[in-house]
Amino acid sequence: MFFMGKPAFGRVQFKFDSQAGICQTPGMAKTSDQNRVSIKVFLYGIQPQIWRRFSISKEVTFIALSDAIQAAMGWDNKHPHEFRHGKGKRLVDVIGPIGLQDQTLGEFQDEAVLTVSEFLGKRKLPIRILYRYDFADEWIHEIVFEKRIEGEGGPEMLDGARACPQEDCGGTFQYMQALHGEIAWMHPGYDPEAFDIKAVSFEKKKPKRAR
Repeated sequence: MFFMGKPAFGRVQFKFDSQAGICQTPGMAKTSDQNRVSIKVFLYGIQPQIWRRFSISKEVTFIALSDAIQAAMGWDNKHPHEFRHGKGKRLVDVIGPIGLQDQTLGEFQDEAVLTVSEFLGKRKLPIRILYRYDFADEWIHEIVFEKRIEGEGGPEMLDGARACPQEDCGGTFQYMQALHGEIAWMHPGYDPEAFDIKAVSFEKKKPKRAR
């Protein structure tokens, strides 16, 4: 596990999953009406994969993108988070809350200011970045900006599979232990295969406090 302090990502290398099942439309012509982006999110280090796909306006800030990721996955949004990106395998550039600025080894950008459109620019998709949630349990999500699409309105859920892990359950290692029956789930009745796309709500919720 990694904990708050100097971010551990500055000392490790990360390889994006090239077999993530990215949705692409070869040969699609770009138009000025493509004001949204299709995004796939999945948890790194867990098999079978826990994943979600949704679309969102390119004009939202990264803090709004974080809220959408939290809602799509099913997290309670009660722990710190950050986005990580960079060249090669060392992801030292951070998009996140101002409080993380002095802990960043690379470039820092304020998530309340930077928009998805500004980040993507005119670059060719797909583009991959990381999303860290809960710096104790250390849930690492791979975020894939898959393609630009037409549409309007708020975030829209498109697809997904398997239940979000339980909050504060110990991270990927303990999740996989419980999945394989080596330890019990934190909350009895948890079904790792359950996912109801109709139950996902992007309505703004007040973050729960961490215990």
